[in-house]
Parts: sequence; structure tokens; C-alpha cells
Amino acid sequence: MQYDRNHALLQSSIPGLAEPRRGKVRDIYDLGDQLLLVATDRISAFDCVMPNGIPDKGKVLTQISLFWFELMDWMPNHLISADPADFPAPAKALAADLAGRSMLVKKANNLAVECIARGYLVGSGWKEYREAGTVCGLQLRPGYVQAAKLDAPIYTPSFKAEMGEHDENITFEQTVEMVGEETANALRANTLKLYTTAADYAAAKGIIIADTKFEFGLDTDGTMILIDEVLTPDSSRFWPADLYCTGSNPPSLDKQFVRDYLESIHFNKTPPAPDLPDDVVGKTREKYLDALRGLSGRGL
Repeated sequence: MQYDRNHALLQSSIPGLAEPRRGKVRDIYDLGDQLLLVATDRISAFDCVMPNGIPDKGKVLTQISLFWFELMDWMPNHLISADPADFPAPAKALAADLAGRSMLVKKANNLAVECIARGYLVGSGWKEYREAGTVCGLQLRPGYVQAAKLDAPIYTPSFKAEMGEHDENITFEQTVEMVGEETANALRANTLKLYTTAADYAAAKGIIIADTKFEFGLDTDGTMILIDEVLTPDSSRFWPADLYCTGSNPPSLDKQFVRDYLESIHFNKTPPAPDLPDDVVGKTREKYLDALRGLSGRGL
């Protein structure tokens, strides 16, 4: 296991298992018909992975995902177990490192569509709306301001790019061409139902979910299942409701703090990324923990 100076896990290694495929955050160990997902403490912004991590971030992502899997159990998902006692023997030997940040999951036929639900007009959506009155090609009514709540949540899929490349916004019609009409309709319906269910729950906890992304796959029976992370600070914008206001980017409980720092130092959004200062690391960690506590009522 490789940790940085703040004891953030940057890279996992499990003797006895083949080297994993490393994503921006997760190390993915192929176990045949199952996968072992290890959420490291790596953090990315603008599709660049930072050289240092955020301590406990991987645990927060895993615990929030487990919380949502349990809360929305009407949607089948890929989870088998998050208990290292159920992992293969080589992983059990590293239970202290893996506990809280890893999941044994079903291997699925991933659908190469990032399913994005937007309930508020912010980020790239706000930029496009100002220029063209649209978000990902969908025409919206005039009169919205930055961070305004949309009249109804919208579904804006994108094509999931390979590591190091930017995801590409696609239309619903392109999704139909990629996966077929029945699957495309199911992706849209599941995305919007998951988002509205979670957004209503979070609102009662004083947190606004401005937008989020989901990933889905098909299991061996052809059933659509929810995979990867779910409604985490990495995949969502969380705003404390008591600090919400329109006309600017509201304060958030996610990695927007890192993006804002990188913008402040005029980072060119091209690797290699700069080291994050300790104060940025510490404040980002607190935001992730606040999201976990606020949504689930649980700590680490």
C-alpha cells in the first residue's frame, strides 16, 4: 500500500492478486466473475489526478455508496459484500487497510453511458444555457439565473471516455443508437427516479443535490443493475440548504473546493497536476466528512 505524507492511500497492492486496473480513484481487482473495488484517497479535478490525496476520502465514498444502496434497495445493484471477511484470502490479510473502503461486487457488462441528472442550473450547464438557452442540447425556458432550481430535473447522458479523456455529451437519440431504445428508456427512467428519490431525502436533511451521475451495467441474467459509486461528493454536487443562494456557485460539500483552488492558481487543466497544500487537503476532507454525516448520520 502506498500512502502520502498525510496518510492518504494513493495506491493499493494486494500480494497474491493480479495488479488492478487503476481508475482515477478506484483500484479494480478482477476476480473472475467478481470484482474487488478499492476506493483510494486519490482525487481528480478537470480529468487530472492530483499527486497527493485526501485522507479517508475513499472511505467516505464507499460508506455513502453503501448508505444509498441500502436506502434505495428497489434498484438492483452490484454489491455482494463490504466485509473484508468475505474477500479472497490475499485481501483478508490486508483487512486493516481495506476495511471501510472496499467492496466485493458482481462483474457486470458495463453500459458506456454516464447517466447524469440535473436539478439545478450550474457548472457547464449554466455556461451553455447562457450561450444558447440549452443544456446538453435540451431547450430550456428563458429566465433562469445561475444555480436556479429547474422546473423539473433533466437527464443529460454522456459517453464514458477512457482514462485521461473527457467524457462527451450525447443526445438521448445517440443513446438509443448505442444501447437500443428499451435500454435507453430504462437508463433515463432509473436515473431520474434515483435522483428525485435521493434529492427528496437529502432535502429533508438540509442538503441540496444539484446534480449527480450514475453508471449502470447488465448482470449475467441481463438485469440492469446500479454499479460503481452512488451519489457521492465525487459524483455529485451537494449544497448545504442554509447557504444556498442563486446568482453564483453556492458553497458545496464536494470537490468543488479543489476545483476552485486550482482555478485560483490558474492551473492549465493539463497533467501533471500540482500538489495540493495541506490546508486545501484538510478543508476538502472536512467537506467530504460533512457530506457523509449530513446524509447518513454516520461517521467513519
